[in-house]
Amino acid sequence: MEKVNLKTENLKKDIIKIFKKFGLSNNHALISANALINAELVGAYGHGLTRLKMYCDRISKKVINPKPKIKIKKISQSISHIDANNSIGFVAADIAIKKAIQNAKKTGVGLVAVKNSGHYGLSGYYAEQAVKKNLITMIYTNAPPAVAPHGALKSLFGTNPICFGTPTGSKIPFILDTSISMINRGKIRFAAKNNKKIPDGVALDKFGKITTDPKKALQGVQLPIAGFRGSGLAWMVDILSGVLTGGNHAGRVKDPFDDFSGPQNIGHLFITFKTNLFVKNYNNRIKNNIKKVKRLPKIKGVKEIVYPGQNKYKRFKMNSKKEIKLTEVIKKDLELLKN
Repeated sequence: MEKVNLKTENLKKDIIKIFKKFGLSNNHALISANALINAELVGAYGHGLTRLKMYCDRISKKVINPKPKIKIKKISQSISHIDANNSIGFVAADIAIKKAIQNAKKTGVGLVAVKNSGHYGLSGYYAEQAVKKNLITMIYTNAPPAVAPHGALKSLFGTNPICFGTPTGSKIPFILDTSISMINRGKIRFAAKNNKKIPDGVALDKFGKITTDPKKALQGVQLPIAGFRGSGLAWMVDILSGVLTGGNHAGRVKDPFDDFSGPQNIGHLFITFKTNLFVKNYNNRIKNNIKKVKRLPKIKGVKEIVYPGQNKYKRFKMNSKKEIKLTEVIKKDLELLKN
C-alpha cells in the first residue's frame, strides 16, 4: 500500500489493534487492516470499515477462526489448493494471490483454488497485486444468496463478482471488478446502515415489488445485470468458485451479518498468467488497444473514454492525501470495538 495521510495511518493502527484484540496475529491483523483501508481509499465504502464489526462479531461467535492452520496442497508447479481453515477471508486471499503469482512466475500460469474461506473484500485489491507483477489475472468468489436465478422466485446466487486485471504499459492498471447484480450488496448494506435510499430498479422487496428501501431490498431479491445473462454469469461464478474448489455453493454460503450458525466456507479461484505466453510485444499491443478505444468519437458530455480501473486509481490517489471521513455509525463501531 502506498503512503497515505498520517491520520489514515493512525486509523490503520487502531484497526490492527482491534483485530489483535479479537485474536488475530500481528501479520493477519495487518493484512486485514490494509484491505479495509484500501476499500475506503478507492471509495468502495460498502467493503470498508462498515464491515469491521461484522468480522469481529464472527470471530467472537467462533465462526471465523482467528488462529487458522492454513494448508496449501501442491497439485503441480502451476496449481495449488488451499484449505483456509475458516480464516478471515483477507488472509486466505492474500496467501492465494501470492501463491498464484509465485506459480505463474515459475511456469507461466498460476491456478489456485481456496475452500473454507470467508468474505475477502474487493477482488480488485488482489488483482492489482498480480498486475503489479506484470501478470494478467482472473478472480472469482461466491457469496451469500442475494440474486434469484432467471425464472426463479427465490434468491440463491450471490452477487458473485467477476474480476479481470491486466498490465497496460502505464502506471494505471486495467482492473474490471464488478458484481453480477445491478449494485453490489455492500452498497445496499451501507445505505441501510446510514438511512439512505438505493437507486430505483436494482432490487425487489419480498413481495416482488421494486423498492428503493435498502432494508426491504435486503429481505427481498437483488436484480442481476442484463437479465438472464447476469443470472448465467452468477451461476458460472458459483461453479468456478464453489463447486470446483470444494467451497459452499448453490445458496449454502452463510450471510456474514445475520447467520452465525457456522463458517461461511466461501470458495475463491485465482488465475494468473504471464503476458508473453503467446506474443513478445504484449505491452505495445495493449497500449495500442487502449489508444484505439480512447480515440473514438465521444458522445456529448463525455470528456474522456476511460478503461476499468482508471477512476478507481484517481480516487485512490486523491483520497490518500486526506484523512478518511468516518460516519457516526462507524465511529461508534470503532469505539465499541476498541473498549
